[in-house]
Amino acid sequence: MKIAVNTRLLLKDRLEGIGIFSRETLSRITKAHPEHQFYFLFDRTYDDSFVFSDNVTPLVAHPQARHPYLWYLFFEYGIPLKLKQIQPDIFLSTDGWIPTRLKIPTVNVIHDLNFKHHPEFVPPVVRRYYDRFFPKFARNATRLATVSQFSRDDIHQCYQVPMDKIDVVYNGKNTAYKPYTEEKQNLVKQQYTDGCDYFLFVGLIHKRKNLDNIFRAFDMFKERTHSPMKLAVVGDKKWWAGEIENTYLAMNYREDVVMLGRQQIDVLSALTAAATALVYASLFEGFGQPIVDAFNAHTPVITSDISSMPEIAGDAALLVNPYHAEEIAEAMFQLYDSPELRKQLIEKGIARENLFTWERSAELLWQTIERVLP
Repeated sequence: MKIAVNTRLLLKDRLEGIGIFSRETLSRITKAHPEHQFYFLFDRTYDDSFVFSDNVTPLVAHPQARHPYLWYLFFEYGIPLKLKQIQPDIFLSTDGWIPTRLKIPTVNVIHDLNFKHHPEFVPPVVRRYYDRFFPKFARNATRLATVSQFSRDDIHQCYQVPMDKIDVVYNGKNTAYKPYTEEKQNLVKQQYTDGCDYFLFVGLIHKRKNLDNIFRAFDMFKERTHSPMKLAVVGDKKWWAGEIENTYLAMNYREDVVMLGRQQIDVLSALTAAATALVYASLFEGFGQPIVDAFNAHTPVITSDISSMPEIAGDAALLVNPYHAEEIAEAMFQLYDSPELRKQLIEKGIARENLFTWERSAELLWQTIERVLP
């Protein structure tokens, strides 16, 4: 069986959430099924580390899919041209995009529809492209997978895709995240926060991640406690300018905010393991990977009570209304003030972490593929 795969988001040292999903599932699927031949379709020069096994043939389609016009050319002309050469039995896309005129069975993984619910966070030209093509990407696929029950329901409601056509394939935990001893935690604090305890924010610094309200909440927490606690912020500052930066500059306690920029996984896992709590009060998530990573590091979690986050966190986190900075601040205070509460949340997180493994994710995605195999 020949299986062609859209792998354009497998980018060396630049893997974001969907790229990690692609790497972790495809590396396991290709190795587990040597009886099939996989053709990985990149949009630029690929790294050999993504050729996971002998049954993977890497190919480059053109042009590079860098903005809406080129997305269109890549998926409507570049990939179909390669498929005509390969003559595959099935096409798999792990990032939501597919050619809209394929005549072969297609599995498409749509992770979330955040642009539908928060169009204000998406540039107009990109929003128009999404609004035009994502309904086609959803409806034209033979079968869909997505990363939470919330997203399954959302795709069904927004695009009228039958529920029995959509499978849930949760993300897995990153095994680089592990609990630290108190001694190792103290070393991390000495290196990054002058030895102080800290709350941790992880994510792209984007309006949807709600960092401005987290800043406001941290100011309220500091005003209430006058503690030496810090707020460590890990993320690329691509969308820093505007309300996020203005809120930061207006803070009374901004000297206690430690801006660490984007970090590699070894640093990020260490920061998570040493944090008093992860504060992940996003406005919308299809899954919420940092929640599961914090569980793996035995770190308590504060997260939002909307979209997929209650589903992923279960009873192992403090759930807050992300639009109310006061609620985020109160959750910070509770975890600061109660070692017993932190212990309870850690134990509940440990109980949930094994629900999310990449082995299970790969197996479930393969089951979706098998449902459409000729």
